[in-house]
Amino acid sequence: LGRALLALRRERKTRTDLDRITMLDWLREKRQPQRVIDRFWRQILVSAINEEVDRMSALHGFQVFWLGFLARADSYEMGVPTIPLTRLYGSDAWERMKTVTLETRATVERVLVSGGRVEGVVVNGERRQADLYVCALPFERVPSVLPELALDLSPFEHSPITGIHLWFDRRVTTLPHGTLLDRTIQWFFNKGQGKYIQVVVSASRSLLEMPKQDVVDLALRELAEFLPAVKEAKLEKSHVVKEVRATFSARPGLEEVRPKPATPFANLFLAGDWTATGWPSTRSEEH
Repeated sequence: LGRALLALRRERKTRTDLDRITMLDWLREKRQPQRVIDRFWRQILVSAINEEVDRMSALHGFQVFWLGFLARADSYEMGVPTIPLTRLYGSDAWERMKTVTLETRATVERVLVSGGRVEGVVVNGERRQADLYVCALPFERVPSVLPELALDLSPFEHSPITGIHLWFDRRVTTLPHGTLLDRTIQWFFNKGQGKYIQVVVSASRSLLEMPKQDVVDLALRELAEFLPAVKEAKLEKSHVVKEVRATFSARPGLEEVRPKPATPFANLFLAGDWTATGWPSTRSEEH
């Protein structure tokens, strides 16, 4: 493990093929034992990038470990929000800006272009105009709204995340959070006095076709192996959220085709986690 981390630090700027190979390719090249891959590398990377190590670009795997462990002495430190993410990333900040008008439930149906410029957008059947436009739609929506961009989006695909919410009649843990090794469940979080547990499974393709009750049963079974109190507790309520299009899949070769902000239209710019931010989808929102 130590030799691989040293190799990662050494090869970060010298390897030119990192976006052409998977992280698993690189780990096997460094002769990492399968147990080390499963219990260390995979446990961190799948959660950080929302993709399996045999599918993710080594470039992004390097990025996670460099910034999370090796770049600085305090790289391991994390910021933990004290407010819900819906507030942190939501509309509150925009609403405090007096010069900004934020409209919700306003569907952009079409971007109107002419003469190398955007002339307006159709929003809920009404034409709107502005000086500059930023398109921050998910990649799968762009062709229907703005076919004139003619982007090749065939290399892009999604990677899912599944969240499992469990409410018990008693406290099942005092831990704030925990990671489960060698299981389908990767992380659990204590969201309320040890009675409300949120479980997260990244890159959760294996759960997409599974009935929700089976997903809950799986979560209970695996949690009970690590938290014995789960066996004695009564499950009062559960909720499963399968986010099929949670992030884009950070596959090898994708960096070459992620579009930059500038477009052929002088007053239109692209934004979004799938564009050329230099980050995988899960990290783009943070930077």
